[in-house]
Amino acid sequence: MFDSWFSFPSTIMKVLEQKIHVICMLKGMPRVYYGYNGQKWNLNALYKAVHKKRGKAKILASIIVTLGCNEQGEEIPAKIVFVRDRNRRRNWLALLTTDVHLPDEEIIRIYGKRWDIEVFFKITKSYLRLAKEFQGRSYDMMFAHTSIVFARYILLAVESRESQDPRTLGELFSLCCDEMEDIKFASALLLLIELFKSAVREFLVLTEEKFQELFDQFLSSLPNYIKGLLGVSVCES
Repeated sequence: MFDSWFSFPSTIMKVLEQKIHVICMLKGMPRVYYGYNGQKWNLNALYKAVHKKRGKAKILASIIVTLGCNEQGEEIPAKIVFVRDRNRRRNWLALLTTDVHLPDEEIIRIYGKRWDIEVFFKITKSYLRLAKEFQGRSYDMMFAHTSIVFARYILLAVESRESQDPRTLGELFSLCCDEMEDIKFASALLLLIELFKSAVREFLVLTEEKFQELFDQFLSSLPNYIKGLLGVSVCES
């Protein structure tokens, strides 16, 4: 993830060469172009061409564009999502990802995590005096200083967690977690098997003995680790 300072197609394609997908915010630069419908568009013209949603929609548009061609001459696809600016309702922001299969909402959710990183660096630089309290040219010196500053941040984060985070409510939080616990894998398997048995009985007319024989055959064909979860002896197969 990175912000609009680095969101040039050439930079994004270099990162993609390392087999790493990118999610970034785009800046509306007039001379940076993206391929769409066989033409080259800058970001502002692209938004005007695809924006159709009105009203209070948070996601204004989403399209697939191309960034350029790789060394093999293949076009590099990317997905741009236009979202409403929360601070300036009449404006929009554009997010880009090279993973075109990600849903729009997931792209927004992942990029939203970058703000926590910005807050972290703001605190370490402004309040914990990263790069100001100590300066040295030795790698070991810089590494030690950075480690000490980060250790201070961890201590402050732990204290904030203990005094403000609802997860510190101990048994009350644990009880809530237990109540909302997802269905276990083994329970889900048993539920699926019961549904399978009901479906077989509905569509096939079999005696109870024949049905049990069919069901035993089905169980014997399951992998051993699934048999263990269901409490079926491996030796039965």
